[in-house]
Amino acid sequence: MLYQPGSDKLLAFPGLSRILIVTDAWTPQVNGVVRTLRTITQEMQAMGKIVEIVGPDRFRTVPMPSYPEIRLAILPDRKLAKLIDAFKPDALHIATEGPLGLAARAYARRRKIAFTTAFHTRFAEYLQARTKIPLPLTYAWLRWFHGAGSGVMVATQSLREELTARGFKNVRAWSRGVDLDAFHPEPRENWDLPRPIFAYVGRVAVEKNLRAFLDLKLPGSKLVVGDGPQRKALERDYPDAHFAGARFGADLAAAYAGADVFVFPSKTDTFGLVVLEALASGLPVAAYPVTGPVDILGEAPAPVGALNEDLRQAALDALTIDRTACRPYAETYSWTACAQRFLDNLVPALRHA
Repeated sequence: MLYQPGSDKLLAFPGLSRILIVTDAWTPQVNGVVRTLRTITQEMQAMGKIVEIVGPDRFRTVPMPSYPEIRLAILPDRKLAKLIDAFKPDALHIATEGPLGLAARAYARRRKIAFTTAFHTRFAEYLQARTKIPLPLTYAWLRWFHGAGSGVMVATQSLREELTARGFKNVRAWSRGVDLDAFHPEPRENWDLPRPIFAYVGRVAVEKNLRAFLDLKLPGSKLVVGDGPQRKALERDYPDAHFAGARFGADLAAAYAGADVFVFPSKTDTFGLVVLEALASGLPVAAYPVTGPVDILGEAPAPVGALNEDLRQAALDALTIDRTACRPYAETYSWTACAQRFLDNLVPALRHA
């Protein structure tokens, strides 16, 4: 698809068969960006597309300050240019704003190649949480980064409206999906914990706002499934909570299904894939009424979650929800549709005179 200046319409380009995605977030990282890119790549390949992912695993890297699990590419420009030239993409997509994203942007600008970007994470809010850099400064830089592209993809309508209000141009709707083969209401982990069990699943990091969950006075037990740089500090500060560590595959699915309520305390996620995974596992969701949860849960024809600025009340309300309604709602989110929308948003990497 191509953006037509002066309009909000996209023109189809069905001949885009060789697609190159450049991303600073890639395996062995475990997060929503990696899951999204990996899954839509598989979907597009099933459609007959040739898809190449260029991630940090192809470069010399250093650990990200304060988050050593994430590796950042060192001086990737020359090698990245060779990789792009060798692949000869019909469409170039820059998924992240890190060193690889910056190098790909510079390459595209230098070669006068059109490209798309995506707003996967609230980088400004994450940076402020770690360094206190003011939001307006980082958002100005983000407008510069994404403004060079032919469209920036976002996962929700509320985020699209927010970024447009912040001065971003050509903001394109995208969505997400859930692996319905991987997540089921059964079998359930038999947690040896007092009921009800209020669970969080995901990265254990400051931007996930886990203290807001762990500070809640709730009956039963609080369960945290996942790992990250904040885990040791939280285990020390909340000895009554149960920290189960990272789970994968069938163990992760059973961990979800074995809880009673999924509590999502983040206020900075742009979507929240874990919300869909919880619903697919038959688990009602409690969250703040913010971008992501409000877009997913606010559209439900039947209650599958509770949104409230009082997260404790949301958790208690979610406990009363019929969990049999959750799985059918999750089934409306298809990765195939997500991949097709991604393809629709791409632009041809035309070289301009």
